[in-house]
Amino acid sequence: MASAEAHLEVEALPHISDGDTNEIRAALEEGDLTAAATKAQEILANEEQIQLHIAVTGESGSGKSSFINAMRGLQDHEEGAAETGVTETTMECSPYPHPQHSHVTFWHLPGIGTPDFRPATYLKEVHFDRYDFFIIISSSRFTYNAATLAEAIQAQGKHFYFVRSKVDQDVSNERRLYDEEGVLKAKGKKATETRSQRYDEMAVLASIRQDCERKLARLGIRSPQVFLVCRDDFSMKYDGPRLLQTFLDDLPSEKKLSFLRPLAITSREVLRQKKKELMKYVWLKSLASCGASAVPIPGLSTAVNTAILVTSLKEYCWTFGLTEESLQKLAEQVNKPVKELKAVIKTPLEDEITKDVVIKLLTQSIGGAEKNPPFLLKSTLTFLALIISPVSAAISFPTTFLLLKNFLSDAADDAERVLQKALEGTTQKSHLWN
Repeated sequence: MASAEAHLEVEALPHISDGDTNEIRAALEEGDLTAAATKAQEILANEEQIQLHIAVTGESGSGKSSFINAMRGLQDHEEGAAETGVTETTMECSPYPHPQHSHVTFWHLPGIGTPDFRPATYLKEVHFDRYDFFIIISSSRFTYNAATLAEAIQAQGKHFYFVRSKVDQDVSNERRLYDEEGVLKAKGKKATETRSQRYDEMAVLASIRQDCERKLARLGIRSPQVFLVCRDDFSMKYDGPRLLQTFLDDLPSEKKLSFLRPLAITSREVLRQKKKELMKYVWLKSLASCGASAVPIPGLSTAVNTAILVTSLKEYCWTFGLTEESLQKLAEQVNKPVKELKAVIKTPLEDEITKDVVIKLLTQSIGGAEKNPPFLLKSTLTFLALIISPVSAAISFPTTFLLLKNFLSDAADDAERVLQKALEGTTQKSHLWN
């Protein structure tokens, strides 16, 4: 496995309240490892319960349901998908939890172009305080209603995003004006400032984006930003990756992991952020595994709760898409044999993680724990030094720490190789692989 660093970086600290920090510190200073481990388990359990609510609104027929399904990794026809093509006649808000992570919920809000839409009362009627941020969708131009709603959301201190849907249809319509060699047809429209003599998809997209932003500016939105997306290959095409990254940048630190967990890995940046957020909790998981439920491992001078370690390793596999289901979906998406993607994976897949695998990895980690103890931290990390030092008398903590840290790093490396292999020879690679 990859060699682990002997310290944690400052940014690797998780979001933990001062009260929880003091409680763990006090327990360890008293030598009560069980109490400290129990508190670590409680913190991790609470982190698993963090909710994220995303509101999706826009005019009827703009593609809100398809957008929600794409964000949830579902096709429009699959079981549990938001129903498409339905006329909106009520002010009801429909929740759609993510199928693999129910703590992330997308809300289909009533259309803002319906006769019943009243800008002055809309946010109250849809329970504004429930949502972490808003997505305003249009399949053509953004209207006065959209601009008015955006201003109201901004005035109450929440983020909103303009999303222009069905862009693939616009691109396809524009492409028809050019011949197979990409030259503007003689009977087509003449070249203009926004239409060149030769077909240029990037120029087409830039024109659509600029047109939307210009009209929103005329409606009073300062420095509007519009994201262009389509239903198919949503997370890998047009502005889909940039939109997802913008969500992540704007989310508070305690909610980033909730959003990242079910997010498909479509770029190196998404992968890097998943690894960074998961790494913050490695020491807590290590501490939790050394608690009251820890039992000695035959042949090793280590007592751990193997169930916690099995669950943690499975979580890493699932989060990085190293599961049979995720790999099969990706293979179908890029039209490659799944065995070709599996060939670059070195760590066990999710369904291969067992207690026996954990014990084998613990054996491999013991040598590194003795030679390179992770509790030798930078002097600036006083907090972690206080917490981990009392545990150093037991071999269990440094061993499990290295196991989790190394496996997480190896799984992230596997996910990177899988993504690189998946994008080989595809048009997406140039703007995703960065």
